Amino acid sequence: MLLDYTSLLIAIGFSAICLSIILLGTWSTARADKYLLICSIAAGFIVCDVFLYSLYLSNPHYSLATIAFAHLLTGLSILYGAAFYFRLGGSPRGRILIGMASLPIALTPLAMGYDGAGFMLVNLSAAALLALTAFEYWQTRAEAPGAIAGMCGLYLFVGTSFAACALVLAFDGRLVLDGPPANWAEDFNVLSVIAGVPGIGAMTLALNQTRLARAHKREAMTDSLSGLLNRRALFDMIGTEPLADDITVVLFDIDHFKSINDTHGHATGDRVIALFAQVLRESLSEGQQAARIGGEEFVLVRPHRTLDLALLQTEQVRLRFAAQVLYQEGFTSTTSAGIGIGTRGMLFDQAFSQADTALYRAKREGRDRTVVAALGAGSGVITLPSSRPSRR
Repeated sequence: MLLDYTSLLIAIGFSAICLSIILLGTWSTARADKYLLICSIAAGFIVCDVFLYSLYLSNPHYSLATIAFAHLLTGLSILYGAAFYFRLGGSPRGRILIGMASLPIALTPLAMGYDGAGFMLVNLSAAALLALTAFEYWQTRAEAPGAIAGMCGLYLFVGTSFAACALVLAFDGRLVLDGPPANWAEDFNVLSVIAGVPGIGAMTLALNQTRLARAHKREAMTDSLSGLLNRRALFDMIGTEPLADDITVVLFDIDHFKSINDTHGHATGDRVIALFAQVLRESLSEGQQAARIGGEEFVLVRPHRTLDLALLQTEQVRLRFAAQVLYQEGFTSTTSAGIGIGTRGMLFDQAFSQADTALYRAKREGRDRTVVAALGAGSGVITLPSSRPSRR
């Protein structure tokens, strides 16, 4: 064999050690996300596999190969679990157990001395786990198309090298080998792993950093209590340019919110805020934006000038909120709303100011009602009677 196989394996081992340390060190600075920790543990198992397999090369006993490949398949199973965790954030345990189901299938022949069959099954299992891992990442490609495509390509490249090793052994057809397999596929496999380990490590770190940056941006744009956009994010999103299309702006204010805090406590007040945000969020349809812009004030921005539908949605939100507070908290809470209409070419601030003026008129005239700002001077008052109790 032209390549110094053992030296190449040791190079892979030290590369994997460095990767594991880097992943672990990066995770230790931000422990909320366990993705890098899971990847670091997987790299640790692969390190053990590489050094155990190096021992097997100098002392080719099937028991050493069995232990080495047990570490390899365990590490790849954990990588499969890490990919699932990256995609959905759920426990990776299920995917890890699915991956580890390959251990008894692949290792039993090897442990019995049928190393030819064992090596073939191990390589097939490794190729399958790498392909499944690539598929998990591929399902998140919308998040970072270029990086995800690169990650999947590397996993499939390395997986192909394991599949090639299995194919060569299958064509060889021997159940028992004279020693470690030595062929072009094994050389290709080592070289692909040498290229793949640092590449996959770099992509793993890059994807994690991209996700963290996106999460920080989202946190900066999101109100922590309600989960809606905050005022700054809403105004940044809409911008300061004249409106390109007609919009409807609805401002909501929870009536007598201070008395809720004074009577029932601030924890209850926080739950009421969160409950209104939930009701408002559940009312949203495509293209609509909602934000919490103050203590108990919320805004809904609807594309297009559809006053009737805006009134219908506003009243549905007010009625549903009142019903939910009564059901969940046992007391009555109402909301006032003001609606402003923004026409094409108008600044968003102008439509927002209309809604704000209408809201204050609703509060002055008794609360628990909706006021629509008229086009031009003045406002039109629309009061929709309700049979629910009111805290006026």
